[in-house]
Amino acid sequence: MGVSDLAVGQKFESKASLVARLKVLSVLEKFDYNTRASRPRLLIVECWVGGCKWRLRASTIGNSLVMHIRKYCRQHTCSVMERSALTRNATPPILGHLYKDSIGGIGGYVVPNLVGEGLNLRYGIQLGYWKVHRTLIKAREYVRGTPESAYAELPSYLYRLRCSNPGTFTRLDVDAEDRFKYVFIAIAGCIQGFKYMRKVVVVDGTFLNGEYKGTLLIATTQDGNFNIFPLAYALIDTENDESWEWFFTQLSCVIPDDEGLAMISNRHTSIGKAIGKIYPRASLGICTYNLHKNIIQRFSGSDTFRHVKKAAAAYHVVDFNEYFQEIQESNPQLHAYLVRTDVCKWSTAHFPGDRYNFTRSNIAESINKVLSPARVYPVVELLEAVRNMLTRWFASRRKQAAVMPIVLTKGVENLLEERIEEARRLIVQEIEEHQFQVSGGTSMHVVNLRYNRCSCRRFDLERIPCVHAIAAAEKANKSRIHQCHPCFRRDYLCSGYDKSIMPSDESCIVPTKDREYKCKPPFVKNPPGRPKMSKMKSFHEVAFETKRPRKQHACSQCLLVGHNRTTCPANMQGRGVRFL
Repeated sequence: MGVSDLAVGQKFESKASLVARLKVLSVLEKFDYNTRASRPRLLIVECWVGGCKWRLRASTIGNSLVMHIRKYCRQHTCSVMERSALTRNATPPILGHLYKDSIGGIGGYVVPNLVGEGLNLRYGIQLGYWKVHRTLIKAREYVRGTPESAYAELPSYLYRLRCSNPGTFTRLDVDAEDRFKYVFIAIAGCIQGFKYMRKVVVVDGTFLNGEYKGTLLIATTQDGNFNIFPLAYALIDTENDESWEWFFTQLSCVIPDDEGLAMISNRHTSIGKAIGKIYPRASLGICTYNLHKNIIQRFSGSDTFRHVKKAAAAYHVVDFNEYFQEIQESNPQLHAYLVRTDVCKWSTAHFPGDRYNFTRSNIAESINKVLSPARVYPVVELLEAVRNMLTRWFASRRKQAAVMPIVLTKGVENLLEERIEEARRLIVQEIEEHQFQVSGGTSMHVVNLRYNRCSCRRFDLERIPCVHAIAAAEKANKSRIHQCHPCFRRDYLCSGYDKSIMPSDESCIVPTKDREYKCKPPFVKNPPGRPKMSKMKSFHEVAFETKRPRKQHACSQCLLVGHNRTTCPANMQGRGVRFL
């Protein structure tokens, strides 16, 4: 919408567009007008001050709906003190257009006070807080579209995305009334790049804060440089058995079930059921972060928490059993809880598949943090924000991989640099051609360079040489680079990001069935009150972020927890207070 003055002979595609232009003009020139005649094919307006000659007459020609300005007297003959008294047309829809076209800035960092200051400096308009708030909402709708229109555009958006990225897999699911249920997207670049990654998939979900709520599900892994590599993403109405089973069913179309595949997630019951049904051959692991958080909540103040972390990170079964025995002796209830969670799912030593260094689902949670501002966007804008993030990551990491002057990735080189310094202090004794005894301090381990194994099991599980393997390789004069898994090589990293992720092709012609099919928004009953935009962390989560449980203060009189010196039962009894 432009803001220039009107002229005789000017055309407008509809009467509504002419009325909108008149309202903008009245706000900019600070006057108001009355409508003398308004019919589908005729519009006559005049200045609201009696006797003023400012007026406009527009009408259509023939059967066309195009409005032509027939007569227009642009000069006001009334006093400026009279005509600027009303501001009826300074409504949020009109102010939203002015702000969008002339000032801009609708991101999450923009607050109503900034919008009000911008409109005041540019147009000299004084507005209250709530009117500015509604103006900002309208401006965002003009740029991003309304939530309802976004669902209607979803089929066309998916078709354009598939056209610009051949090989992309998408799936849209609606109910019997054509209301939105689920949508799944796996872009071709991510599908192809997974061939060069470790076969570990981490899944997680985050709640959306838009008008129609929902949950964003993301499946990710890590590349050879320890960067997050997204695989697929989906939107669902809510997390339950049906939605998670649908998500893993679509994921199996691009990542088939395999014995060498590992799935890492939180302890959501529906996730475990869906993985067991769709991926029966894959190994299922749980995130140790969620496990530790649950332990802090259920067993607050437990001194065995540090033993749980050591048991989960232990590479050798003997070390795990030692820590687990200490947990059983000091806290039988915690020990029973850990047994019920199945040690094969959270213990590195007992995990049946190849988990590598994946112990937490924080890589998926990191993406949720990056996409936090987009969680209020309409559905198409939200999906486009995810696609834009992938495009940006692929482009930057492709450049980084191309300029790496070494065979291994930079992340692995930094890790090996620390281990090499420690390996130089170890003593190596040859056993046979491919086996070596490596000792240092009170420890002694056996390394097999033919099968890339070490008795510490770190080399076996991470597929990166441990300090003992590095020392043995140096003794045998063998390359330590070739002992790393191929996914940690630079050429694998380049191949993983070889295919670009393109934006949706707006120029392609959408088929009639996708263009005319209108997906309806889901039915959601919003609770009363202002929606929460961020999560309020409990003291358990705050305590976990400090890497230790929150300390419980004990009474200085009896050294017991749960009370202080003032309310100590011993002092109460000394004062003659009886407890019934």
